[in-house]
Amino acid sequence: MKQPRQNGIGSDAKAILSDPLRNKGTAFTEEERDRLGLHGLLPNHVSTMDGQIKRRIAVLRAFSTPFEKYAFLRDLQDTNETLFYALLARHRSELLPLVYTPTVGEACVRFSEIYRRARGLFLSYPLKGRLFEILAALPNDDVEVICVTDGERILGLGDQGAGGMGIPIGKLSLYTDCAGIDPARTMPILLDTGTDNEELLDNPLYVGWRHHRVRGAEYDAFVEEFVEAVRKRWPRALLQWEDFAGPNAVTLLGRYRCRLPTFNDDIQGTAATALAAILAAERLAGIDLIERNIVVFGAGAAGCGIAELILGELVSRGLTREAALARIHAVDRDGLLIEHVNVVTASQARIARPHTEADAWLTQQQAPSLIETIERARPAVLIGTSGQFEAFDKPVIEAMTRHNDRPIILPLSNPAIRAEASAADVQTWSNGRAIIGTGSPSHGSNGAVTQVNNVYIFPGIGLGAVVSGAETITEAMFAEAAKCLASLVPDEDGDRLFPSTDHLAEIADSIALAVCRVAERDLGAIPPAGGWEDAIAGHRWAPVYRDPVSP
Repeated sequence: MKQPRQNGIGSDAKAILSDPLRNKGTAFTEEERDRLGLHGLLPNHVSTMDGQIKRRIAVLRAFSTPFEKYAFLRDLQDTNETLFYALLARHRSELLPLVYTPTVGEACVRFSEIYRRARGLFLSYPLKGRLFEILAALPNDDVEVICVTDGERILGLGDQGAGGMGIPIGKLSLYTDCAGIDPARTMPILLDTGTDNEELLDNPLYVGWRHHRVRGAEYDAFVEEFVEAVRKRWPRALLQWEDFAGPNAVTLLGRYRCRLPTFNDDIQGTAATALAAILAAERLAGIDLIERNIVVFGAGAAGCGIAELILGELVSRGLTREAALARIHAVDRDGLLIEHVNVVTASQARIARPHTEADAWLTQQQAPSLIETIERARPAVLIGTSGQFEAFDKPVIEAMTRHNDRPIILPLSNPAIRAEASAADVQTWSNGRAIIGTGSPSHGSNGAVTQVNNVYIFPGIGLGAVVSGAETITEAMFAEAAKCLASLVPDEDGDRLFPSTDHLAEIADSIALAVCRVAERDLGAIPPAGGWEDAIAGHRWAPVYRDPVSP
């Protein structure tokens, strides 16, 4: 039997160059080229990682559109993952909007167009009954973090089917960059239960299962099989749910949150990030939330999650839940939510105005609109999670400004084409008085505006859960994460609500520490001999080249 050649062009050498976690490109040393049989497969030049970073950033900057830059970065990730993360760490503020929001939205829409190489798992409905078999066949025995979507509600762009895989890939890239999770221990997963997007079904390039979405009991059984397969294959892995449609998002979180370490980033991560922004803005505005009203516009899963976490914060300050609820005014498509009048979901029912107030709010049997609610409730905080472009128009912003010296306005919907307002308009219409946080990167008329993005929260939540071994991800962890983030901006940073994204790694460490302490306090987690701080630091993977054949 013919053996692979040890010197020259052998199959082992090609396997190394084809493995993004082992490939170093031109940075393989002469000794490695001799030992691994790489001569002839690489140019003569031996580069340093620093040189590779300079070359790659120059090429990236030559592209004219964010989408072209995204495609270039994805190719780099699929060929040399270590270099990809080194480049991201070196130029994080520049590359973060390309790797994730807002560019990832277009990437999901055009996912089939640029699909080149397998990454993660596509578990389509026709594979039902075989999911554990598929997971068991993988060589990945030590997966720590899983991000899963079914692609039905991608950002504010709706059903993107298999294209939704761009979200788990992007999220897990940030887990590695910000929280230092070894990329070999992450797993992006797409549950392909079909799509109701007719454009995708008619598109000959579409890579997903060409079938309308499976729903009801069949859908539930498929997700159940998936969760049980994960529990059996990777019993200690953290499972993050991402971009499921609202009703499914709420149902799945409630069903599985006590069965494995899991959370929904759209509900809980968004809520914690928004609460952190509100706490930081509260300090800047010189107000006390227990004395002021809050309006949440868009009472889907994200908006209801934000309202619930705010309620928890107000109760922790001494208010009864009834008194805390009096501060919350949730407005959806049919106006201010009022019990027994226009409430659709159980989540909405928990934050709606009580039915006893119906007569006081209703006018000709109509619930107040957003602007009417603002004029009557005079809130200090306005949060947008509606996906309704330009819903925060000039009259809305002027109303907020009339009732507050420094209104706190957070149009959080993504991408920018779904944002309730632009930062520049809010600053102009509020005469520069508003404290602003936006979901997508944004600049106002007189300077930078804080991006209130979940990337500030979820990497630290995941890192803390993995290090502490938490078997449940609790609401207290998100509340403490929000307080931790809100405390990190020095007073001299003006109206900035969060530190710059250059500090995301340090932020993740701080939040991870808060999560570990909650796990110790509430779940009985035992700190290691060196303490939680050393355990967090020791768990970090760094983007440095390693021996490609070491154990």
